[in-house]
Order: sequence, then structure tokens, then C-alpha cells
Amino acid sequence: MMRWTIFSLLLLISFTSLGDERLQAANKLLLNQLNFILLASPDDELRQFKVQLTTNNTISPAHIQEISQAIAYYWQKNAITTRYDPVANYHDPYFQAQAAEPLVGNYLQVNNRIRYLLWLDDTQQWPRLTPGVWLHLGDRHSDIALISSRLNLLGDYPSPELENSVFSESLRQAVVRFQRRHGLKQDGIIGPATIKWLNWTPLQRAQTLARNFVEKHRYLAQVGPRYLLINIPEYQMVLVDHNRIALRSKVIVGKPYRQTPLIKGQVSNLIINPSWRVPRRLLKYDLLPKVREDGSYISRRNFEVFDYSGEQVVKTDEEWRDMAKGQFPYRLVQKPGEDNTLGRYKFFFPNQYNIYLHDTTDKHLFAKEVRALSSGCIRVEKVELLANWIASNLVRDKQTWVDMQIERTKTQWFAFDEKLPLHLVYWTSWLDSQSIPQFRDDIYNRNQNITSVLHAGN
Repeated sequence: MMRWTIFSLLLLISFTSLGDERLQAANKLLLNQLNFILLASPDDELRQFKVQLTTNNTISPAHIQEISQAIAYYWQKNAITTRYDPVANYHDPYFQAQAAEPLVGNYLQVNNRIRYLLWLDDTQQWPRLTPGVWLHLGDRHSDIALISSRLNLLGDYPSPELENSVFSESLRQAVVRFQRRHGLKQDGIIGPATIKWLNWTPLQRAQTLARNFVEKHRYLAQVGPRYLLINIPEYQMVLVDHNRIALRSKVIVGKPYRQTPLIKGQVSNLIINPSWRVPRRLLKYDLLPKVREDGSYISRRNFEVFDYSGEQVVKTDEEWRDMAKGQFPYRLVQKPGEDNTLGRYKFFFPNQYNIYLHDTTDKHLFAKEVRALSSGCIRVEKVELLANWIASNLVRDKQTWVDMQIERTKTQWFAFDEKLPLHLVYWTSWLDSQSIPQFRDDIYNRNQNITSVLHAGN
């Protein structure tokens, strides 16, 4: 009898110990999620839950349920699905906490990266680097060792020469890797742009990853199986068809003072050999200064001039140069052809900003890393591939499309059987297909206010 009593007591202790372990595991899992969420967006209720989980050693199963439900609701209202069922009877607190995690393909990878960055923030000093000079291969500098260590901590320099103050070839290769995933010129030279990103703290990186994860997946939850998406800070376009990427292309977007707007639209027409009606703002700030220097600019660039009643106006080069010094009550239209600013193709979608996608004669600009160079419209590098895909899949009059391929001066609009959804988005951080963290400049300074709020909250 005594033997059975002892066995029962040991069994009870074992079950109790197992229950405590499951509660602790659930606590840890929920705390990881709360850290992630609070980096993405301030929330007073969830912040209180985090305080409770970090200060209370006796969290009950009922409390685990309350916190799990609040977390699952946060993901749900951001259009991110979970396994959590609010009416289910979860017997295991760990399974309940696990059910509140997002069912998104790369959530675990992003979460692991954020946990590592928060660990860096807790354990590593991050003094500002101010070398004061550009650092090249072979240079000797007192900051080289710290730069090597920092690149190692960020995953770009697996085998650093930590005691070396000389800019070695292995360090140059690490710098190139770092530059590549920050959208910088990959020259292996440590200049101001590279130093700026090296000074970004682990907390800043974690905040940016978390916020962009939520924004991106909330947005993608509303798109269909076929669409065109342009991520402005990445200077990249993707064409998705049947939920698979059909085309990737570099793009050129608006300058910081002539920003490409963040809008949703539908591409409804493809124009081959477009003419270009110059917007009044571009005429005033871009073209008229050139006409004032050289009146022949109008004829050389194949422009026609019209008054506001629609009548064409013809003058000498000298007259145009003199008139450009005044109010210039005319509008300019560039005729289609080899030198047309819009190039060979224009993709029209109705919007209040009078922007569109188009080809360009300045192909060399796609070689630049920073491509915020336009006046708001979007220039597409692989424009012919995009046009041909649209012609094959959407254009109604395919025979006319074929007939127009040898024509360079006649403008032709093509209607579609169905419109192509277009999404202009603004995501500055993500994990790529190899789970490598990518960061891009906040070229329009859209994230400054958000970042300051998150810093205050944390």
C-alpha cells in the first residue's frame, strides 16, 4: 500500500512538473510574439500583457488563454491568419500559445531574426562609427576592427579578422555583401552611405522588419492571383500570374520632391508609340529652362506647341527662346518616335495624379542603385517583356498588335479583355527567398514618425 502511495505521489509530481514546463514554454512563446507585435505597432493592452509575462512567475492557464486570444485577435485584424480557435478547449497551454502564431510562410524566419536582433540590442554595445574618411582595400584605420566585428554580428562576415586594423580582401567581400542587401552600390568601399547603415542599431532593424512584415502581409491578403506590384523603395516591379511570379524588373520611381504616390489601380490600356503631353509643372521646371538656353530644343526634340484652344502654334527658335522667359501660355506635345521621352510603350491606369508606367530613352539609368529619378511616373526596364505578356494575355485585338510591331510613328491604343490590378507599395525591409534580411532607404521619409512612436513605446 505504501509502495502505491509513493508511486502515485511521484506520478503527481511528474505531471505537475510537466504542467509547469508547458506553462513556462507557453509563457516564452507568447512573450516572443508580444515582442514582435510591439515592435510593429504600439498597443497598451498587449504591452501590459508583456509586463505581466516578464514579472509574474505564476501565470495561470486562464491567463495564457486571455493573452493568446488577444494576440490572435491582433493578427486577425491585420488580415494574418492563425490556427487559434476562441471556442476550442485547449488542454495544453503551449499548444494554445502556438495556435496564436501567424500561419504565414516566413513568420518563423522573421521572428527568429528579430529575436536575434533583440539579443544583440541587449548584449552588445553599438557605438557610432565616424571614420571621417572613405575606406578602401588596403587602408589602415582604427575603426576597421569594429567594422569587422559589426559585420560579423550582422551575418555578413562569417570569419572576421577581428584584431586586424587593415582593410583586407575578406573584409571587402563582406562589405559588398552588406551593401548588396542594403541596396547600395556594391563597390566594396566604406563611404557615408555604408557607414549610415552600419550605424543602424539592432533595435532599429528589428522594428523595421516587424513593421514591414505586418504591413506587407496585411496588404497582400487583399490582392488577387494576378497583379502588377511595384515596391517603391526597392525600385522593383513584379508581375504575378496565378500566384506565381511571371516577370521581375527594375524600375525608376519619383524623386523625393516629386514622389510616386502609393495607390491601387487597374491598368486598362497599353499604348504603343505614345505621344507625350508635357504636364504644366514639368514644362515650367524642366523644359522651359532648356528652351531659354536653346530655342531649337522644341524642334530638335520633336515637340509640337498648342495654345489652350487647341490650335497649333509655329514660331522660330529665337521666338521660342524669348517666349520661354515669360508666362509661356502654351502646352507641349512630343510626337511619337525614337526620341520620345515615354519610349515605345505606355501603360495607362486611371488616377488623379496623372502618372503611368512607361518605357524610357534613358536606359543607362537602370544601372544606378538609387533610382528615385523621375517626376512621379514609373519607368520599367523590361518594358518590352511586360508589353508582350500583356499583349498575349490581356490585349483584345491581337492582330493589330502584330501589325504594329514595325510601326514607329503611329500611336495605337489597345483595350484589354480584363484589367490588370496595379499596386504601388512602400516596404523598406523584408527577408528574401534565402531568408537574408534586406533593408532599403526610406527615400520619402514616410517612416520617421512611426519609428519615433515605436521608440517611445519600447
